[in-house]
Amino acid sequence: MHTLLAERNTRWYLAGRMLSTFGDRTFLFAAAIWVRVLSGSNAQAGLTFFFLLAPSLVAAPVAGVIADRCRRRPLLVVANLVTAATLLALLAVHGPGQVWLIDVVMVAYGAEGALLSAASSALLVTVVPGEQLGSANGLLSTVSEGMRLFFPLVGAGLFALAGGHVVALLDAATLVAAVGTLLALRVEEPAPAPRAESWRRVTTAGARHLWQTPALRHLLLWLLPLISTIGFFETGIFALVTDQLHRPATYIGIFVSLQGLGALAGAPTAGSAMRRLGETRLAAAGVALVAAGATLLFAGTRLAGDSALAGIVAGALAIGFGVPWLLVGATTLVQRRSPLALQGRVDAAFGMLFGGLQSSSIALGAGLVAAFGYALPLGILTAGAWVSAAGLLFGEPRPRGAAVGAGSDGITDPATGITEPGEAVNPTCTATPELPPD
Repeated sequence: MHTLLAERNTRWYLAGRMLSTFGDRTFLFAAAIWVRVLSGSNAQAGLTFFFLLAPSLVAAPVAGVIADRCRRRPLLVVANLVTAATLLALLAVHGPGQVWLIDVVMVAYGAEGALLSAASSALLVTVVPGEQLGSANGLLSTVSEGMRLFFPLVGAGLFALAGGHVVALLDAATLVAAVGTLLALRVEEPAPAPRAESWRRVTTAGARHLWQTPALRHLLLWLLPLISTIGFFETGIFALVTDQLHRPATYIGIFVSLQGLGALAGAPTAGSAMRRLGETRLAAAGVALVAAGATLLFAGTRLAGDSALAGIVAGALAIGFGVPWLLVGATTLVQRRSPLALQGRVDAAFGMLFGGLQSSSIALGAGLVAAFGYALPLGILTAGAWVSAAGLLFGEPRPRGAAVGAGSDGITDPATGITEPGEAVNPTCTATPELPPD
């Protein structure tokens, strides 16, 4: 960690990401409360998150293209300022008649967030030395999980004290402050080379790279069983708490807090663990921890009283600890295996695929719980998680022409730009064509 923070550019980059994450975490929960207070409708409050998520998924392919067709730092400066200006529209909200305006702002916020995510991920690869990517992603995960645990409460409290306008202004201020950290960076980004390609080929380049790179294809395929069922938690845990433990639904907050505590313990260790295990095995270990936690939750459906409660507590902590390992391993692997010219589109494709699957699994999980109760979906989730863990750990592609180095999983072929298992190369040093032909 000391080595990571010794770099001036890294400190400024991380400071900006922390500021914007703080603003997001504070605002988003408060926005849903604001809609609930104005409309009196729980359904409308819940739709606030739909208006945020749906546009981010739809806009992801275009956001990835923009992030790869522009210098990332000036793009982020403009995107942060535009997002801050968008939030100022909420100053016109004064009653139930303007709830629609909050929804419109959330749609814009989600689309702008897709662009910010793609460009930020691509800039990270430029700013942070390749050997420090895992530590940087681990630190960002620690900050994100810590803020997810505490700052929704800050947003709710600030809303109660000062109202939605102040929360929106605070988020806008953090975005402007993040612009200051971007301007403080001393980084030279080469101008993206113009390419005469069809729109279909440009927008699908990130997805094609994920599929055509063996290590990334391996990661995607074996994560599918977990990601396709992970949304079963959303409704299954509510049913487990209310029907099995006979506690009020508000007790779900305790489960979320336990997950957050587990994540705060797991995220700081991800970087050092990755140096020993490599990216793929770190992700596999994270999935195995999620699978163990899901097993404990499923066991809770067969127990009663204190035994069920103990299983749920242990399961929540295990899941919380494992998720940062999964995310840091997967994110770092994707970053290291992707040429700089493709970073934005690869990030967008990866996020769109798994965001869409997770959203679909939430809806499917709700239907399964309604039809069959909570035990079946939790059982399916447990099985899916163990399949993913086993596939990632034992089905890893064999290296071609190089040994796997500690903390790395791939080498880049300078003739094709495709990375194969072996010794990792920092994508910022990979001068390769954008993508091999179909």
